[in-house]
Amino acid sequence: MKELCKKVKLIEPIDANKIPITRDHYFKGAYLIDLPLDRAPDHAWQDIFDREWRSSRRLWDRKLFIINDKLRLITTPNELEEKLDWIKQLIHQTNQEIDEYNRTTPIEKQLKKHATLAEEKAVIETARDILRTKLGASYAR
Repeated sequence: MKELCKKVKLIEPIDANKIPITRDHYFKGAYLIDLPLDRAPDHAWQDIFDREWRSSRRLWDRKLFIINDKLRLITTPNELEEKLDWIKQLIHQTNQEIDEYNRTTPIEKQLKKHATLAEEKAVIETARDILRTKLGASYAR
């Protein structure tokens, strides 16, 4: 059963002097930039975010990873301003998807509740049938 998912935002304004930026050892000419998020995203948010950024057409020199409450950008320094705008847009799109995800959650909970009640009624009725068959017949003797 789905639980409500919280939105995630970049912490802004960002103090550029406090953002860790290090050279990446795996991708030539790339750097690791850890951007602070306001919370560690839950699994649903991460799944939606991952789907959004991987479906983007602009992946040629960047990768994104969520590490606790940080968003790690691995990229070349080219067009960094554009890349940061892209990240903001991805987060915005993900949060819009979370709104839809959360709208459907109460409906699913209600359906699950009704299914559980119906299953419980069926179990009770089966138990009554067994009682009637086993105990009802023995009392009739």
